[in-house]
Amino acid sequence: MKGFIEEFKAFAVKGNVIDLAVAVVVGGAFGKIVSSLVTNIITPSMGVFMGGIDFSGLSVTVGEAEITYGVFIQSIVDFLIVALVIFLAIKGLSSLKKKEEAKVEVEKAKEPSDEAKILLEIRDLLQK
Repeated sequence: MKGFIEEFKAFAVKGNVIDLAVAVVVGGAFGKIVSSLVTNIITPSMGVFMGGIDFSGLSVTVGEAEITYGVFIQSIVDFLIVALVIFLAIKGLSSLKKKEEAKVEVEKAKEPSDEAKILLEIRDLLQK
């Protein structure tokens, strides 16, 4: 039993497990932010542009059961909006990262290579 506890402790304290736990917590918080953005800002704005369409009220009654297929359609629309917003955010961040990488490469290009430095040293020594 003691070996099992030590093994579990080693597993639980590993960086990957802790990173995963942090990612889940941050992801959950980010999910709430994105859901709020979609529910409170984007969906109502889309409703204005689309003439106030809200699918969530659509339903059909079969016998005594009410099938609210509109909620499902609204969930699909919400998903597509969330996916689009996340895509645009990632695309923007990726663009910024590429610009930063290009800037670093330009700075590296300004500095002479090791071969060029050696050749410059040889030239300087020959001039003496």
